[in-house]
Amino acid sequence: MDLTLPVVHIEAENLPEGWERAVLETWQRGAPIETQYDQEGDPPSRDALAIIVVRDPFAEPRIHKAMPCGLAELETYRQEVVDGIHDHWIDPAAGKWEYTYHERLFEYAVPGLGKAIDQIDYVVAALAEAPHTRRAQAITWKPWEDAGIGDPACLQRMWFRIFDDVLVMNIHMRSNDAFKAAFMNMYGFTDLQRVVAQRVSERLGRSIRPGQYTHVADSFHIYGSYFADFERFLTTLEKRSFEERTYRTEDINDILTEAQEQIAASLAEEKATGRKGL
Repeated sequence: MDLTLPVVHIEAENLPEGWERAVLETWQRGAPIETQYDQEGDPPSRDALAIIVVRDPFAEPRIHKAMPCGLAELETYRQEVVDGIHDHWIDPAAGKWEYTYHERLFEYAVPGLGKAIDQIDYVVAALAEAPHTRRAQAITWKPWEDAGIGDPACLQRMWFRIFDDVLVMNIHMRSNDAFKAAFMNMYGFTDLQRVVAQRVSERLGRSIRPGQYTHVADSFHIYGSYFADFERFLTTLEKRSFEERTYRTEDINDILTEAQEQIAASLAEEKATGRKGL
């Protein structure tokens, strides 16, 4: 009997290869199913359980040109996840953001507990004490808050372990927009993996490098409303080589540096004026 929910299992050398192959297989094999975001006339999404293993998330090329945003937006997202540059936008009572991943990972607040929990600090301490521990994980879900909100966190858990001075990380998503969000997620999460490896290295006094990255999504889906965009993406695959479809970091360093300067200026202006920036 066929599986009710197809399983997309990809093993790749780098991030853009893993993402590209996963969305292609989801397009080809994904189960048709409606979503809570469909508009009238939208075809059902294509959906699968995805397990994407990237052997070296920092191998080049590192960025896929078909991601749904520009390089400045990608850098902004990376800083949101790793540095929490937009945590101050969280204010659900005022109709603003209900959470950020950074806030949930670095300042996980629990009712009745006076101090928020820095889960990443716990992960670093646990790995420094016992690199082989199976207990180094961080979560985002808050059942007392998330069960009733309109846009609950998609990222659920991060799990870390060190093998032969290589930090592996598994992340688990309850839901993942395969075409429009997954690459940005993978890029941001692996940079956090790099930060954890760096902090553990400092604690242990030896080099720990980021290694195998596994991206698990219970629902890895391509929305029906995106099908026309996705078909244009398929056309680029036919016309361009993999090298032409991707960026090497060294080739876009100037763009990323300029983006970092723009982000810093925007944050400074926001702090001075109170107007929301990038």
